[in-house]
Amino acid sequence: MSPFSMPSIDLLGEQIASLLDDPATTHGLTRSLRATAREVELHRHHHASQRAWPAGRIDEKPTNVQIGGGAHRIDGFFNIDAVPPADLLWDVREGIPLHDGTVRTLFSEHFMEHIDYPRSVKHYVAEAHRVLAPGGRIITGVPDAAFALSQYPSPLDRTAEMIDRWYAKRDCLSDINTQLDLVNLVFRDQDDDPTYTAHLWAYDHEKLVQLFTEADFTSVEPWTFDSSMANPKRRWGSVYVIATK
Repeated sequence: MSPFSMPSIDLLGEQIASLLDDPATTHGLTRSLRATAREVELHRHHHASQRAWPAGRIDEKPTNVQIGGGAHRIDGFFNIDAVPPADLLWDVREGIPLHDGTVRTLFSEHFMEHIDYPRSVKHYVAEAHRVLAPGGRIITGVPDAAFALSQYPSPLDRTAEMIDRWYAKRDCLSDINTQLDLVNLVFRDQDDDPTYTAHLWAYDHEKLVQLFTEADFTSVEPWTFDSSMANPKRRWGSVYVIATK
């Protein structure tokens, strides 16, 4: 039996859950186990979809696709995500399960900073180029690292609006004591919360342009925020680009 078969994954999940419930488990191990437990959950969802679509391509050919949208839905867009709710549960770090040259618009926001760079990010961008039709567009929004860095090293009270908008409801609020703490949250947000997914890479406009240009997109331009597609809560402190195949 494959080491990645569901029975062995289920057993691993049970073992992790048992360790997480054990008060003797150390803090460091707990953090690592939480991350592994999340990956086990993603693997379960992805494996189930792989069984349905073993060739890695679904039958549908949606022209408008959202990646990693979670509960944020866009009218007329097919939503692919690694966790529910979604039209299709699929881990796009393993590829985008769509046919070549069939998508007109691909959209994601506050997704790409949560996957590892360079391997998964560059693979995802290459896959986006593959599935887009000629002239197709990918719209990408991420937290703007340049915006966060532009506030450094000013006194922390000058960034009260940023703290209020981004972190007022978070457990980490009391630990933002210096401007560098705020920078660190943008670059490597690792709140000690079992429901939160850490930031793995930071982006600004220049980096997004480089990333999509390297993947052979013909143009990469700033995207004018459109609240009919993007989440209005994401507008402040984010950077969006639109890259055309």
